Amino acid sequence: MNFKKYLPLILLIFVSSCAINKNKSTKTDKSKPMVPKESLVDITTDYGVMRVKLYDETPKHRDNFLKLVKEGYYDGLLFHRVINGFMVQGGDPQSKNAAPGTMLGNGGPGYTIPAEFNPARFHKKGALAAARMGDQVNPNKESSGSQFYIVQGKPASEQELTMTQQRINITYTPEQRQVYTTAGGTPFLDMGYTVFGEVVSGLEVIDKIAAVQTQPGDRPVQDVKMTMKIVE
Repeated sequence: MNFKKYLPLILLIFVSSCAINKNKSTKTDKSKPMVPKESLVDITTDYGVMRVKLYDETPKHRDNFLKLVKEGYYDGLLFHRVINGFMVQGGDPQSKNAAPGTMLGNGGPGYTIPAEFNPARFHKKGALAAARMGDQVNPNKESSGSQFYIVQGKPASEQELTMTQQRINITYTPEQRQVYTTAGGTPFLDMGYTVFGEVVSGLEVIDKIAAVQTQPGDRPVQDVKMTMKIVE
């Protein structure tokens, strides 16, 4: 076969292909950068809906929480531990359809998550954080695979914040100090439990749940059930 007569055609195709790829590359370079989509989850209760934003700075906790929500893991579970002025806690799979008086708080998916502490993510009111076992049996402060709490807290004094800084060796920013002294929170938990999100709407729901009547063990007398869904 005489390839010489096809050479101009081959060169034309090659040049055209390069031109097309160059045009595509130019368009890609001029395109706007993709903005990461926020990870949002709605937690629905009889007292209203709390929308939480999950932090990208805590990817292990974020991804695990989203996975469980997608699986429907949390649907029908209880806020089984409620302490007014402190926090509301849920996520124990044993709380689903639990009989009245049953002690709860020891259940989980069978794994823990490495701590992801970040001084920028603190225990202000509305903070979403992972529950965990105590330091004596959990020196690495690894988080429960499913149990979480949402902070209610109360305003902190400047003296309390200064003492907390010295104890855990961090420095609160002026903005963090203002949040703690006005909206409130639980600064004594900072750098001890992983904060991986926050309530961005429905803060009043925390107060409503925290105000319910509880029995010994801090379980509400009337069950406070939850369902969750990812906000698309």
